[in-house]
Amino acid sequence: MTRLAVNVPAGDPADMSAANVPAGDADISGPNVPAGDADISGPNVPAGRDGAHAAAADVAAALRIHIRDIPDYPQAGVIFKDISPLLADPQSFAAAVDAVAGRHEIGSVDKVVGIEARGFILAAPIAYHLRAGFVPVRKAGKLPAATYAESYALEYGSATVEVHRDAFGPGDRVLVVDDVLATGGTAAATRRLVERAGAVVTSLSVLIELVGLHGRDALPGLAVSAVLSV
Repeated sequence: MTRLAVNVPAGDPADMSAANVPAGDADISGPNVPAGDADISGPNVPAGRDGAHAAAADVAAALRIHIRDIPDYPQAGVIFKDISPLLADPQSFAAAVDAVAGRHEIGSVDKVVGIEARGFILAAPIAYHLRAGFVPVRKAGKLPAATYAESYALEYGSATVEVHRDAFGPGDRVLVVDDVLATGGTAAATRRLVERAGAVVTSLSVLIELVGLHGRDALPGLAVSAVLSV
């Protein structure tokens, strides 16, 4: 099975929350890895519909070929999985956005949250698809108005994310979108931010889930879906 992690921008090496898989630990296959390429659970994929399962698997397989390995980056022993080719290919980028947006009905959410930085790339067009507002969750010090802040642990240290205090209306239904779910620390911190701001996180959708890192365990009671599960 192909093993995935995703790219951290060169100017942001500290934010490596499961985006990088060390070469010695990259094999996360096993009983926790689904047999197929995609986690296709969700409201728009009825159980037992073989055609829907096959279509989701086809999308996942098509996206995989646009992810490349960069060895020893950003440090020795790390296999860096770069999604830049996927984003640069119009059909693959559209397929990735459609695969996430297609799991959610128009009108089912009021806001879509994108987590800095790659989450922005997916969340904004998904918000457009769902006719919802877009809200950025950013790293500390990047937002101009009053914010809530939450800190969380990374494999290589810690980080803090923030959201504007007035980003949500009371009881807003919120979909959180990111490129990868790994240990779940960033997503859990984002969930806390949204709740502190008076809204409700209804689900998390990601492009890639690193199943062996058990990120869902950090998100009890939350519906989670992924296009690629590795």
